[in-house]
Amino acid sequence: MDQSRRIADDMVVFAQVVEQNGFTAAARRLNVPKVRVSRAVSALERALAVRLLERTTRRIALTPSGKSILAHCQRVALEVEAARALLQPVAAGARLRVAIDQGFGRQLVAPLVPRFLEHFPQVTLQLINGEDVAAGAEFDVELRSDGRVGEGEVASSLGTPPMILCAAPNYLAGKPLPQTPSELARHALLWAGAAGSTTTPKLSKGGGTVTLPGTPRLVAQDLAALHAAVAAGLGIGALPEFMCRNGLAMKRLVQLLPDWSVADPLELTAVSPKERATDPAVRSFVDFLAANIVPALAGAAVATDARKSTRKAAG
Repeated sequence: MDQSRRIADDMVVFAQVVEQNGFTAAARRLNVPKVRVSRAVSALERALAVRLLERTTRRIALTPSGKSILAHCQRVALEVEAARALLQPVAAGARLRVAIDQGFGRQLVAPLVPRFLEHFPQVTLQLINGEDVAAGAEFDVELRSDGRVGEGEVASSLGTPPMILCAAPNYLAGKPLPQTPSELARHALLWAGAAGSTTTPKLSKGGGTVTLPGTPRLVAQDLAALHAAVAAGLGIGALPEFMCRNGLAMKRLVQLLPDWSVADPLELTAVSPKERATDPAVRSFVDFLAANIVPALAGAAVATDARKSTRKAAG
Protein backbone atom coordinates (compact mmCIF):
# COMPACT_ATOMS: atom_id res chain seq x y z
CA MET A 1 0.00 0.00 0.00
CA ASP A 2 1.53 3.34 -0.97
CA GLN A 3 1.81 6.17 1.53
CA SER A 4 -0.98 8.32 0.04
CA ARG A 5 -3.46 5.44 0.20
CA ARG A 6 -2.40 4.62 3.77
CA ILE A 7 -2.84 8.24 4.88
CA ALA A 8 -6.29 8.40 3.26
CA ASP A 9 -7.34 5.24 5.12
CA ASP A 10 -6.03 6.65 8.39
CA MET A 11 -7.95 9.89 7.79
CA VAL A 12 -11.16 7.88 7.47
CA VAL A 13 -10.44 6.14 10.77
CA PHE A 14 -9.65 9.45 12.48
CA ALA A 15 -12.95 10.94 11.27
CA GLN A 16 -14.81 7.95 12.71
CA VAL A 17 -13.04 8.25 16.08
CA VAL A 18 -14.17 11.87 16.37
CA GLU A 19 -17.69 11.18 15.11
CA GLN A 20 -18.17 8.19 17.42
CA ASN A 21 -16.45 10.04 20.28
CA GLY A 22 -14.06 7.22 21.10
CA PHE A 23 -11.80 4.45 19.86
CA THR A 24 -14.03 1.61 21.03
CA ALA A 25 -17.15 2.98 19.33
CA ALA A 26 -15.17 3.72 16.16
CA ALA A 27 -13.80 0.17 16.11
CA ARG A 28 -17.33 -1.18 16.49
CA ARG A 29 -18.57 1.09 13.69
CA LEU A 30 -15.70 0.07 11.37
CA ASN A 31 -15.88 -3.57 12.46
CA VAL A 32 -12.15 -3.76 13.20
CA PRO A 33 -10.14 -4.35 16.39
CA LYS A 34 -9.69 -1.37 18.68
CA VAL A 35 -5.91 -1.65 18.46
CA ARG A 36 -6.11 -1.15 14.70
CA VAL A 37 -8.04 2.10 15.19
CA SER A 38 -5.49 3.35 17.71
CA ARG A 39 -2.59 2.49 15.40
CA ALA A 40 -4.26 4.27 12.45
CA VAL A 41 -4.64 7.51 14.40
CA SER A 42 -1.08 7.31 15.68
CA ALA A 43 0.20 6.65 12.16
CA LEU A 44 -1.70 9.68 10.86
CA GLU A 45 -0.18 11.85 13.60
CA ARG A 46 3.30 10.64 12.67
CA ALA A 47 2.70 11.23 8.96
CA LEU A 48 1.51 14.79 9.59
CA ALA A 49 4.00 15.45 12.40
CA VAL A 50 1.28 16.88 14.67
CA ARG A 51 -0.81 15.65 17.57
CA LEU A 52 -4.49 15.38 16.62
CA LEU A 53 -6.12 14.06 19.79
CA GLU A 54 -5.64 14.49 23.52
CA ARG A 55 -6.41 11.09 25.05
CA THR A 56 -7.48 10.28 28.60
CA THR A 57 -8.97 7.13 30.07
CA ARG A 58 -12.45 8.63 29.88
CA ARG A 59 -12.59 10.82 26.80
CA ILE A 60 -10.84 12.24 23.78
CA ALA A 61 -10.46 15.87 22.76
CA LEU A 62 -9.36 17.46 19.51
CA THR A 63 -6.19 19.49 19.51
CA PRO A 64 -6.10 22.68 17.42
CA SER A 65 -4.38 20.67 14.66
CA GLY A 66 -7.07 18.01 14.93
CA LYS A 67 -9.80 20.61 14.55
CA SER A 68 -8.15 22.10 11.47
CA ILE A 69 -7.85 18.75 9.68
CA LEU A 70 -11.17 17.21 10.75
CA ALA A 71 -13.24 18.63 7.89
CA HIS A 72 -10.74 17.27 5.34
CA CYS A 73 -10.85 13.82 6.94
CA GLN A 74 -14.64 13.84 6.96
CA ARG A 75 -14.70 14.69 3.24
CA VAL A 76 -12.31 11.82 2.51
CA ALA A 77 -14.51 9.47 4.54
CA LEU A 78 -17.60 10.56 2.62
CA GLU A 79 -15.89 10.10 -0.73
CA VAL A 80 -14.74 6.61 0.23
CA GLU A 81 -18.26 5.65 1.33
CA ALA A 82 -19.73 7.15 -1.85
CA ALA A 83 -17.30 5.18 -4.01
CA ARG A 84 -18.19 1.97 -2.20
CA ALA A 85 -21.90 2.72 -2.60
CA LEU A 86 -21.49 3.22 -6.33
CA LEU A 87 -20.09 -0.30 -6.61
CA GLN A 88 -22.98 -1.81 -4.67
CA PRO A 89 -26.20 -2.67 -6.49
CA VAL A 90 -29.49 -1.22 -5.32
CA ALA A 91 -31.08 -3.96 -3.25
CA ALA A 92 -34.48 -5.39 -4.14
CA GLY A 93 -37.15 -3.93 -1.89
CA ALA A 94 -35.19 -0.73 -1.18
CA ARG A 95 -37.45 2.03 0.14
CA LEU A 96 -36.95 5.76 -0.29
CA ARG A 97 -38.79 8.61 1.42
CA VAL A 98 -38.30 11.77 -0.66
CA ALA A 99 -39.53 15.16 0.55
CA ILE A 100 -40.32 17.78 -2.08
CA ASP A 101 -41.48 21.39 -1.90
CA GLN A 102 -44.06 23.16 -4.02
CA GLY A 103 -41.52 25.01 -6.12
CA PHE A 104 -38.56 23.00 -7.30
CA GLY A 105 -39.81 19.64 -6.14
CA ARG A 106 -43.24 19.45 -7.65
CA GLN A 107 -42.36 21.10 -10.93
CA LEU A 108 -38.93 19.57 -11.55
CA VAL A 109 -38.77 16.33 -9.56
CA ALA A 110 -42.29 14.93 -9.80
CA PRO A 111 -42.17 14.60 -13.62
CA LEU A 112 -38.94 12.58 -13.30
CA VAL A 113 -40.37 10.05 -10.85
CA PRO A 114 -41.84 7.68 -13.48
CA ARG A 115 -38.50 7.54 -15.31
CA PHE A 116 -36.62 6.83 -12.09
CA LEU A 117 -38.99 3.98 -11.21
CA GLU A 118 -38.54 2.54 -14.70
CA HIS A 119 -34.76 2.57 -14.26
CA PHE A 120 -34.95 1.14 -10.73
CA PRO A 121 -37.96 -1.19 -10.54
CA GLN A 122 -36.63 -2.68 -7.29
CA VAL A 123 -37.13 0.61 -5.43
CA THR A 124 -40.31 1.62 -3.61
CA LEU A 125 -40.59 5.43 -3.57
CA GLN A 126 -42.68 7.49 -1.17
CA LEU A 127 -43.08 11.22 -1.83
CA ILE A 128 -43.81 13.38 1.20
CA ASN A 129 -44.23 17.12 1.68
CA GLY A 130 -41.39 19.28 2.90
CA GLU A 131 -43.74 20.51 5.62
CA ASP A 132 -43.83 16.99 7.06
CA VAL A 133 -40.04 17.01 7.47
CA ALA A 134 -40.24 20.35 9.27
CA ALA A 135 -42.73 18.69 11.62
CA GLY A 136 -40.29 15.89 12.38
CA ALA A 137 -41.01 13.26 9.71
CA GLU A 138 -38.09 11.01 8.72
CA PHE A 139 -36.72 11.28 5.18
CA ASP A 140 -33.98 9.85 2.99
CA VAL A 141 -33.73 12.76 0.56
CA GLU A 142 -35.17 16.27 0.78
CA LEU A 143 -35.08 18.76 -2.08
CA ARG A 144 -34.27 22.25 -0.79
CA SER A 145 -33.70 25.66 -2.30
CA ASP A 146 -33.06 27.68 0.86
CA GLY A 147 -29.47 26.66 1.55
CA ARG A 148 -30.29 24.77 4.77
CA VAL A 149 -27.94 21.94 5.73
CA GLY A 150 -28.36 20.81 9.31
CA GLU A 151 -25.91 19.06 11.59
CA GLY A 152 -25.57 15.44 10.55
CA GLU A 153 -26.80 16.13 7.00
CA VAL A 154 -25.05 15.91 3.65
CA ALA A 155 -26.01 18.12 0.67
CA SER A 156 -25.47 17.47 -3.05
CA SER A 157 -25.88 20.29 -5.56
CA LEU A 158 -28.42 19.67 -8.31
CA GLY A 159 -27.97 22.94 -10.18
CA THR A 160 -28.75 26.63 -10.15
CA PRO A 161 -31.79 27.73 -12.18
CA PRO A 162 -31.69 30.95 -14.17
CA MET A 163 -33.68 33.66 -12.34
CA ILE A 164 -35.66 36.21 -14.34
CA LEU A 165 -37.76 39.29 -13.67
CA CYS A 166 -41.38 39.02 -14.68
CA ALA A 167 -44.79 40.49 -13.95
CA ALA A 168 -48.43 39.92 -14.83
CA PRO A 169 -49.96 42.08 -17.61
CA ASN A 170 -52.60 43.43 -15.23
CA TYR A 171 -49.85 44.82 -12.99
CA LEU A 172 -48.09 46.43 -15.94
CA ALA A 173 -51.27 47.91 -17.44
CA GLY A 174 -50.98 51.67 -17.70
CA LYS A 175 -47.38 51.68 -16.49
CA PRO A 176 -44.28 52.29 -18.61
CA LEU A 177 -42.14 49.16 -18.84
CA PRO A 178 -38.86 49.59 -16.91
CA GLN A 179 -35.92 49.85 -19.28
CA THR A 180 -33.15 50.11 -16.67
CA PRO A 181 -32.70 48.71 -13.14
CA SER A 182 -33.05 52.19 -11.61
CA GLU A 183 -36.58 52.44 -12.99
CA LEU A 184 -37.61 49.50 -10.80
CA ALA A 185 -37.73 52.01 -7.92
CA ARG A 186 -41.22 52.94 -9.14
CA HIS A 187 -42.46 49.37 -8.79
CA ALA A 188 -43.30 46.85 -6.10
CA LEU A 189 -40.64 44.13 -6.00
CA LEU A 190 -41.36 40.53 -5.00
CA TRP A 191 -38.18 38.62 -4.19
CA ALA A 192 -37.02 35.16 -3.20
CA GLY A 193 -35.13 34.93 0.07
CA ALA A 194 -34.35 32.49 2.87
CA ALA A 195 -36.05 32.79 6.23
CA GLY A 196 -34.32 35.25 8.54
CA SER A 197 -32.09 36.67 5.83
CA THR A 198 -31.74 40.32 4.85
CA THR A 199 -32.67 40.41 1.19
CA THR A 200 -31.01 43.07 -0.94
CA PRO A 201 -32.19 42.71 -4.56
CA LYS A 202 -29.34 42.85 -7.04
CA LEU A 203 -29.05 42.43 -10.81
CA SER A 204 -25.97 41.63 -12.84
CA LYS A 205 -24.91 42.19 -16.44
CA GLY A 206 -21.58 41.78 -18.20
CA GLY A 207 -19.73 41.09 -14.96
CA GLY A 208 -21.14 44.14 -13.18
CA THR A 209 -23.69 44.18 -10.37
CA VAL A 210 -26.18 46.85 -9.34
CA THR A 211 -28.22 47.05 -6.16
CA LEU A 212 -31.86 47.83 -6.78
CA PRO A 213 -33.40 50.81 -4.99
CA GLY A 214 -36.02 50.36 -2.33
CA THR A 215 -37.14 47.41 -0.22
CA PRO A 216 -39.07 44.44 -1.63
CA ARG A 217 -42.75 44.48 -0.84
CA LEU A 218 -42.61 40.73 -0.40
CA VAL A 219 -39.74 38.36 0.43
CA ALA A 220 -40.70 34.69 0.25
CA GLN A 221 -38.85 31.46 0.84
CA ASP A 222 -41.78 29.54 -0.63
CA LEU A 223 -41.32 29.89 -4.39
CA ALA A 224 -44.86 28.71 -5.12
CA ALA A 225 -46.23 31.52 -2.94
CA LEU A 226 -43.92 34.01 -4.66
CA HIS A 227 -45.06 32.83 -8.09
CA ALA A 228 -48.70 33.16 -7.01
CA ALA A 229 -48.11 36.74 -5.87
CA VAL A 230 -46.51 37.66 -9.21
CA ALA A 231 -49.32 35.98 -11.17
CA ALA A 232 -51.88 37.85 -9.07
CA GLY A 233 -50.40 41.17 -10.23
CA LEU A 234 -48.88 42.30 -6.94
CA GLY A 235 -45.59 43.44 -8.47
CA ILE A 236 -42.44 42.52 -10.38
CA GLY A 237 -40.97 39.25 -9.16
CA ALA A 238 -37.63 37.45 -9.37
CA LEU A 239 -38.47 33.82 -10.12
CA PRO A 240 -36.74 30.73 -11.47
CA GLU A 241 -37.20 30.73 -15.24
CA PHE A 242 -38.65 27.22 -15.30
CA MET A 243 -41.55 28.31 -13.05
CA CYS A 244 -42.46 31.05 -15.54
CA ARG A 245 -42.36 29.06 -18.80
CA ASN A 246 -46.06 28.30 -19.04
CA GLY A 247 -47.03 31.82 -17.98
CA LEU A 248 -44.72 33.37 -20.56
CA ALA A 249 -45.93 31.05 -23.32
CA MET A 250 -49.58 31.78 -22.48
CA LYS A 251 -48.83 35.53 -22.14
CA ARG A 252 -49.99 35.52 -18.53
CA LEU A 253 -46.53 36.79 -17.60
CA VAL A 254 -44.13 39.25 -19.24
CA GLN A 255 -40.37 39.10 -18.81
CA LEU A 256 -38.68 42.40 -17.93
CA LEU A 257 -35.09 43.57 -18.36
CA PRO A 258 -34.17 40.35 -20.20
CA ASP A 259 -30.54 41.43 -20.63
CA TRP A 260 -30.09 41.48 -16.85
CA SER A 261 -29.96 38.48 -14.51
CA VAL A 262 -30.64 38.13 -10.81
CA ALA A 263 -27.27 38.39 -9.06
CA ASP A 264 -28.00 35.96 -6.22
CA PRO A 265 -29.66 32.90 -7.77
CA LEU A 266 -31.00 30.04 -5.70
CA GLU A 267 -29.32 26.64 -5.63
CA LEU A 268 -31.25 23.40 -5.62
CA THR A 269 -29.75 20.77 -3.33
CA ALA A 270 -30.57 17.20 -2.34
CA VAL A 271 -30.07 16.78 1.40
CA SER A 272 -29.83 13.43 3.20
CA PRO A 273 -29.11 12.34 6.77
CA LYS A 274 -25.43 11.45 6.93
CA GLU A 275 -26.13 7.84 7.84
CA ARG A 276 -28.29 7.45 4.71
CA ALA A 277 -26.28 9.53 2.24
CA THR A 278 -24.14 6.64 1.01
CA ASP A 279 -26.95 4.09 0.74
CA PRO A 280 -27.00 2.74 -2.85
CA ALA A 281 -30.68 3.59 -3.35
CA VAL A 282 -30.18 7.14 -2.04
CA ARG A 283 -27.08 7.69 -4.17
CA SER A 284 -28.84 6.33 -7.24
CA PHE A 285 -31.77 8.70 -6.74
CA VAL A 286 -29.58 11.78 -6.15
CA ASP A 287 -27.34 10.94 -9.12
CA PHE A 288 -30.42 10.41 -11.30
CA LEU A 289 -31.76 13.83 -10.32
CA ALA A 290 -28.41 15.51 -10.92
CA ALA A 291 -28.24 14.03 -14.42
CA ASN A 292 -31.80 14.91 -15.38
CA ILE A 293 -32.60 18.18 -13.64
CA VAL A 294 -29.77 20.18 -15.21
CA PRO A 295 -31.32 19.97 -18.72
CA ALA A 296 -34.67 21.04 -17.25
CA LEU A 297 -33.05 24.11 -15.70
CA ALA A 298 -31.66 25.31 -19.03
CA GLY A 299 -34.07 27.80 -20.51
CA ALA A 300 -32.15 29.66 -23.19
CA ALA A 301 -34.76 29.08 -25.87
CA VAL A 302 -37.58 30.18 -23.61
CA ALA A 303 -35.63 33.22 -22.47
CA THR A 304 -35.10 34.20 -26.10
CA ASP A 305 -38.82 33.91 -26.85
CA ALA A 306 -39.65 35.92 -23.75
CA ARG A 307 -37.18 38.62 -24.78
CA LYS A 308 -38.93 38.91 -28.14
CA SER A 309 -42.31 39.15 -26.41
CA THR A 310 -41.03 41.83 -24.08
CA ARG A 311 -39.65 43.95 -26.89
CA LYS A 312 -42.87 43.56 -28.82
CA ALA A 313 -44.87 44.66 -25.79
CA ALA A 314 -42.55 47.61 -25.27
CA GLY A 315 -43.02 48.63 -28.88
